[in-house]
Amino acid sequence: VSGVVAAATPKVSTDSDPQAQFGTYKTYYWAMQPQGNSPLMAQRIVDGVNARLQAKGWQLGAKGDVAVAAHVTTQEKQSLDTFYSGGALGGWGWRGGFGGGMATTQVQTNEEGTLIIDMFDSRTQKAIWRGTATGAVSSKADKMDTEIDKSLDKMFAAFPRQRERQVPVIA
Repeated sequence: VSGVVAAATPKVSTDSDPQAQFGTYKTYYWAMQPQGNSPLMAQRIVDGVNARLQAKGWQLGAKGDVAVAAHVTTQEKQSLDTFYSGGALGGWGWRGGFGGGMATTQVQTNEEGTLIIDMFDSRTQKAIWRGTATGAVSSKADKMDTEIDKSLDKMFAAFPRQRERQVPVIA
């Protein structure tokens, strides 16, 4: 967890089992906490998830209705930026040839992180919910805190996903 999900706009998605009975879940426990280089960032993720679940009325315990697991991965991403200079008409000569311009290409290497929060019904051991956040990683701890919070806020904004209630049609 050297630098977890940190982008100005992290890409966040969630998914849930439509058969899961979220109304019956009241307690949870950590089956797997995030691992990595920074135990401080891992603890911030755990604290952030705990705060959001407890705000929904769930209670943390040694065992519970739901097992929570967090995973963090990072990988380097490269992008190419090419800049053109000189040349007539945007680089193309009037006779159709490339006219005297120069192209410079720079390779940008950025670290991208992904945070995954999985939840399982501890009785059936079936997956019931997944939240994923992906974005560029910052090396600054205060920026990481902000981005972890943004990612978790987006993940848990509609947690648990509520099914639409069927309203009987009166004829």
